[in-house]
Amino acid sequence: MTVTSSKTARLAEWWRAQRTRVLWATVITVVVLAVVVLLARWLRELPAVQSFLDAYPGIVPPPEGAPVGIPAWLGWQHFLNAFFLVLLVKTGLELRSKRRPPGFWTRDNTRWPRTRRAPRRMGIYLWFHLWVEALWVLTGLSYVVLLFATGQWVRIVPTDWVVVPNALSAALQYASFDWPSENSWVAYNSLQLLAYFAVVFIASPIAIVTGIRLSSVWPLEGPLVRAFPEKLARSLHYPVMLFFLAFTFVHVALVFTTGVLRKLNQMYAARDTDDWIGFAVFAASVVVMVLAWVLAKPGLLKRIAARSGRVQG
Repeated sequence: MTVTSSKTARLAEWWRAQRTRVLWATVITVVVLAVVVLLARWLRELPAVQSFLDAYPGIVPPPEGAPVGIPAWLGWQHFLNAFFLVLLVKTGLELRSKRRPPGFWTRDNTRWPRTRRAPRRMGIYLWFHLWVEALWVLTGLSYVVLLFATGQWVRIVPTDWVVVPNALSAALQYASFDWPSENSWVAYNSLQLLAYFAVVFIASPIAIVTGIRLSSVWPLEGPLVRAFPEKLARSLHYPVMLFFLAFTFVHVALVFTTGVLRKLNQMYAARDTDDWIGFAVFAASVVVMVLAWVLAKPGLLKRIAARSGRVQG
């Protein structure tokens, strides 16, 4: 009884600490946002800044021959990436809390793939995290292949340095709450282009490599351990997750404030219209993600994990 009470007290203390952090983070975010908006609006009144905005409106015309429109495969890619990201965040937060896992999984070495070294035991949340990451990586690889196979890469890969001043212009316009004019069915604005490029070709590879380094796949000793220390991987992996969360929050906020029906149709239904089909698909995808978050509990995870190994706890 005393042990249970102690655990309950520690859990309550942890939740109080999290609520305090969230409260302070919210207050600081609101204050910073207000300062940024006021500063941006003041800057836009300066003649030199206005001339800069006129010269660089925030969007670079796409290269000649670039595909127009968003293909259907990008719709299911949107869903799968969001779905796996939600589960990665859930399990990542569980691992970050450093609480004792509700169970442990050990791979059945009598099945393929067999290894000479005895399988390492891991917490059930780490097992699930690694499986979700593997599926997320496969989704990402298929995305990159389709991106280059269909020519859609020109939408998110900069091909001219003029994209940099245009991205600064778009950032200033967003910060002043006077959105840059755009038609994302034809081309993203320069800030979007650089943001998507960073997510696909910088942040995602870092998340994958650091995730592998922190997993049981990485050898316990040898030159690879010295070349890429675990401490360095941890110092990169968590900030990358925060970057994905920040990107997702801003991305969703801009979708809902810059013509939500048309944007959701483009993203989820491959349609450049203002009807409710894309919204319906998006709403259904949110329901699926919420169900996955709720259902991903130790009991179900243990039953699934037991099909490929031994589960204890």
